[in-house]
This record gives sequence, structure tokens and C-alpha cells, in this order.
Amino acid sequence: MSLRSKSRGGSRTKAVAALTLLALGVVTAILATLEGFPAHFVAALMLLGAAVLALDGVIHSGARRLIQTGAAGVLAVASILLLLGSIELIADLATIVLWGSAIWIARAAFTGGNGEPLVAAVAPSAAVMFWNPKSGDGKALAVGLADEATSRGIKAVELKRGDDLQALVLAEIAAGADALAAAGGDGTQAIVAAIAAEHNLPFACIPAGTRNHFALDLGVDRDDLVGALDAFTNGGEKRVDLGEVNGQVFVNNVSLGLYAEAVQRDDYRGAKLQTLLDMAPEVAGPDGTGLELEWSGDSDQRSEDAVAVLISNNRYRVGRLMASGTRPSISDGLLGVTVFETAIPGPGDGVLRRPWREWTTPALELNAPTPIAAGIDGEATTLHSPIRFRIRSKALRVRIASHHPGVSPSAALPDRLIDLPGQLWDLATDRA
Repeated sequence: MSLRSKSRGGSRTKAVAALTLLALGVVTAILATLEGFPAHFVAALMLLGAAVLALDGVIHSGARRLIQTGAAGVLAVASILLLLGSIELIADLATIVLWGSAIWIARAAFTGGNGEPLVAAVAPSAAVMFWNPKSGDGKALAVGLADEATSRGIKAVELKRGDDLQALVLAEIAAGADALAAAGGDGTQAIVAAIAAEHNLPFACIPAGTRNHFALDLGVDRDDLVGALDAFTNGGEKRVDLGEVNGQVFVNNVSLGLYAEAVQRDDYRGAKLQTLLDMAPEVAGPDGTGLELEWSGDSDQRSEDAVAVLISNNRYRVGRLMASGTRPSISDGLLGVTVFETAIPGPGDGVLRRPWREWTTPALELNAPTPIAAGIDGEATTLHSPIRFRIRSKALRVRIASHHPGVSPSAALPDRLIDLPGQLWDLATDRA
């Protein structure tokens, strides 16, 4: 049996298991609702009320925040006590476990599918890797990444404080480098990737940063730092997009608003959650100014309630239960735009209206009356109007090791949860 046949067989088995768990979860949910009415219904309303109070409390400060978050906690505990010791609570817990397990198995079943295939590539003769020994708490140093690169014929250039990375990369190209790699955070990845794209050189992303979002969506195994070097010895190639804001390249996203304001503060690195909580009333509260932005080309998407905007290199999955915060593809040739709002839905909006809006576009222009704080691939900066975004379609030649996935973990996942059972059925019956 071929490796592909084994893989497909394993995916079908996982799909059958996920469908079985989903069905069992539906049964336990129905039983809990029927047996526990009306207490079960009242407990659900109490949990919903707790969520609304907690959300509103976060965007206020002082006594109001304390009172509302405290009340939210009381409601949440009361809802559990209402069902405590009953068969309904056991059924609820069983439903959560069953559906959670089903989603986890379903994600594994779809892993590795629907991605852009890697094209066979010739190994470079003068590859150069730029590595930051301090990134990711020194993980590159811990695994001896420089020595591993050298053993593969890849020149390792260590980055030191104060180095001009762009100048270093250009110097290596002038000396004959025919492939580039970056081992560091996504800010470092963006600088090296931009130059690689400009000179049409293959690029390898080595996941030596803290979170390595770019590596994840490319399909690079973030737990295999050394193995990522094999992109230049036995890897395949594909082309992906790059984002650009006012001439600066980004590989992941540009954030404006709450998060961008927070990262400007000196105490953010040491207390991220506390800084965001402190900033929330200033930006998203009733006295907050929000984002004073004018949209060119997408005026119908303007929102006066916006407290944060995310412009990304291709669309992110936002608010999904599976693989939320990942991009199914980085080669669609479109920017992803997500506008987060704080307005609690009114009677005409419907209780389940999402607190954000999203769309895609190849280019976007924003105007603000004053310079606006921004985070470009997590690095704090300030942008001045007009703020012009565009996508550089398939600008970057990426090399990925043959034993790495080569696709985003969400490449084959259904975009809507309601579509999950149908796609699992197709996979289980070999009709995917």
C-alpha cells in the first residue's frame, strides 16, 4: 500500500470517529434539554447574561468594571449550582467532551489537504541563513542551529544588536548568495523575505521565533527547527503572497487600534494582559474615541464603532472553533480586512451578530487626522496618512522541507462549522 493510500485511509477513519462523536454529542444535548427543562434553559440564560456583563465590564474601569465582572462570576457559578448534582449537568459535560473531541479529531482528519502542491526544486549552491540567537528565548542557540546549517552547506550569519539586517542581506547577495533563510521572529522573516522576493531568490522560513505564525501558515513544522533547514537540501517550492503598507513588507498582518496602542507602551512586554485590560476603557469604552479612519474604496464597510482593525496578508479564520487565527492560504492574492467593534447588538441586530466585520480586497487606503499607532508583524510603529495597503501576489518563492506539511493546518477545513458534518461524511465515504 502506498503512503498516500495509508494517509487517506487514516483520514477516513478519523472522519468516521468524528462523526460518531458529533452524533453522540447531539443525543446527550437533546436529553439534557428535555430532562432539565426549565432549569436547563434558565441556566443557559444566566451564562449568556454573565458573558454580556463580563464583556461590558472589560471596556469600563473602576467600580463599574469590578461590579459587572463580579456579577458575571456570580451568574456563572449560580448557573452551575442550579444544575449541580443533576443528570443534566453530567449530560452537559458529556456533550462538551464529545463535541470537543470530535472537533479535535476532525481537524486531524483534514490536515494536509487542499494546499498548493510543492514543486520540485534544485538545491541552491550558496544559501545563506540569517539567525537571531535571542529570538524565541534562544531556541536557535539551544539546538546548535548555526552548526546544523553549516553541515548542510548553508552559511550562517549571526545577527547582533545594532546590525542593519537589510544591509547584511544585500551584501550576501552581492557576494553570490542564491537562496536566503531567516531564523528569527516574523519581523526578521519579513525583512529577509522582502529582499528575497525583490531578487527572485528562494526563501526558507526557519521557525526560531516565539510564535512563528508565518511558519505555521506556510506549513512549516514549528517543532522541527533543525529539520526546517532541509528546505534547501530536499525541499519543494511554492509561491506565496506578501503584504505591503506604505512600501513596507509584512508577512502576517498590520494591527491598528487596541492592540497596536498597547504594544506602544513600555510595560506591555512584561504584563501583556494587564496592559490590554488597562487600555480597553481608553479605546473601547464609552469615553473612548475609537479609530477615526476614512476608508477609500470600501466606504460601505466603514464603522464608527471600530476599536481595532486588522489588515492581513490573506484572510484569517476569525472566531472559528477550529484553527482560529490561521490563514487557509497565503496565495489567494487578497488582503484580509477585519474590523472589530464594541457595540453590543441592539434589538434590530439580532443577539448573535458578530462583533466584527471582515472582507477581502487587493488594495486598501486609509486616512486618519493624526498619526496612528500600528503593529506591523507585532513590531510597534506609527503610520501617517494616507496609509496604503496592497498585496504582492505570489511575490515570494518559498522552500519547504519535504517532510513538513507544506500547507496551513486550516487549508482543508470547512469555513463554517455547519458544513463540518457534510464534509466529514464526504471524507468518510471517500467522496471528498
